[in-house]
Amino acid sequence: MRYRCLSMGELVIDFQNASYIKLGQVPLSEISGQLQPLLVEGEELFAAFKGMRDYIGFTSKRIIAVNVQGITGKKKDFTSLPFSKVQAFSIETAGTFDLDAELELWFSGLGKVKFEFKGKTDVAYLNKLVAHYVL
Repeated sequence: MRYRCLSMGELVIDFQNASYIKLGQVPLSEISGQLQPLLVEGEELFAAFKGMRDYIGFTSKRIIAVNVQGITGKKKDFTSLPFSKVQAFSIETAGTFDLDAELELWFSGLGKVKFEFKGKTDVAYLNKLVAHYVL
């Protein structure tokens, strides 16, 4: 998984050193049990992506990035990236030789966050999802 922050320092998630793991889409049921207690009234979980251990969930209000820590994985860091703070975003589709898709978001007061996805990810759906809640 690769996501990083370019301004205002580092977030709790290790945005610089997680560049070898690509996110792949997983069924919502795989992560909903862990994210459901964090959702506010009226917030819905729409998409889930997972790397080796870490994962992200797209909701109707934010992206929740989960950094699984420690040997047992019992310790987790949950970082909320609210759509209300997104100033711009960009989607890059997979190509013939570059098989990864990317989503970049620029957050007010935070900077750029980048997620890399496995090539078969439906980035058109991600674009519509983000656009719906940002625009």
